[in-house]
Amino acid sequence: MLEVLRTAVRSLMGNKARSLLTMLGVVIGVGAVITMVALGQGAGARIESSVASVGRDILIVFPGAPNTSGVRGSAGSGSALTRDDGEAMALECPSVAAVAIETFGRGQVVFENMNWSAPITGTTPPIFDIREWRLAEGRFFGDGDVKNGAKVCLLGTTVAENLFGHGEVVGKTVRIQKTPFEVVGVLAPKGQTPWGQDQDDVVLMPLTTAQRHLFRSSIPGAVRRLTVKARNAESVLTAQEEITVLLRQRHRIPHDGDDDFVVRNMTDILEASAESTRIMSLLLGAVASVSLLVGGIGIMNIMLVSVTERTKEIGIRMAVGARPGDIRWQFLTEALVLSLLGGGVGILLGAGASRGITAWLDWPTQISPPVALLSFGFSGLVGVFFGFYPAWKASLLDPIEALRHE
Repeated sequence: MLEVLRTAVRSLMGNKARSLLTMLGVVIGVGAVITMVALGQGAGARIESSVASVGRDILIVFPGAPNTSGVRGSAGSGSALTRDDGEAMALECPSVAAVAIETFGRGQVVFENMNWSAPITGTTPPIFDIREWRLAEGRFFGDGDVKNGAKVCLLGTTVAENLFGHGEVVGKTVRIQKTPFEVVGVLAPKGQTPWGQDQDDVVLMPLTTAQRHLFRSSIPGAVRRLTVKARNAESVLTAQEEITVLLRQRHRIPHDGDDDFVVRNMTDILEASAESTRIMSLLLGAVASVSLLVGGIGIMNIMLVSVTERTKEIGIRMAVGARPGDIRWQFLTEALVLSLLGGGVGILLGAGASRGITAWLDWPTQISPPVALLSFGFSGLVGVFFGFYPAWKASLLDPIEALRHE
């Protein structure tokens, strides 16, 4: 076996340029597979970190789609939810840990000669625990601020940087729709959601303040959203059922009537994003695997050429006692050595490309050792599969005809 391997290496080293070009297809194939899978797993890791920032135990309750004269509106455009609904959830749903009552819109935030258009949310203090907001500086607003309708706000880091740069923020006054608000705090950065929304591009203020000064409603107590935190991730579905039952009772919806609200489970949304990423990773890996097959075809072509060039050598070997199996094993070993060397170099190429993507494009990548080993093993299988026919053809040569070959 060792002698066969040495002979195979000597034969390949006898024509270095051709051997390197033959390996190139396998190198690119293995490198592409590892890089594509690393990109996909990096995207999955990014989604997992986003899941942590958004929360697996969160439910979002919107007003339902209104139906006026047979014309159905979009979800969230109705006015079925009230502040009392949110307070009832917190009191009457055992699986609910906290409820934040929210209204929101968009407005121009102005400081001196700087301005920034940002999403503005009027909410209640439980939002800070539900969304796990942390402070970069300053303080949160409290129940007293909500009760008094205090003109205070907190800025996300995106808003703060665009208005103040790196200067002092807390204690400054900004204007939103010509109403002055004191900035009492800056939120610590959270990054983007899995669907690309900048969570730091936000202004938070007390619910009553937003309702009185920015987002007036013709329906007393109407709110745009209820953000709910379940007791834990395992009780999310139970909390969803309890919320649905409670709101149907409070809104006096008949047994066969449609809900006038929508309860969305954030876990389902986030898992759908993760599943899309997994499918994309598989597709990218499958496409990259095609180049491995192309590399295998290259190995087969070169080995067929090698058999033709070495016909006389094969005849001499058979004349001195080599059996067809020995000839077959010799050429199969050469194909295997080519593919495994290409696989090893491809692993290094894929690892380097993944690191480069992370360094240059700031895109997270995760190299998977099992995938690297699988790619290496698959490159060996490619060598055996595509090297078998040339090896088999060589073993069938007639020794006398082979010796006559020029």
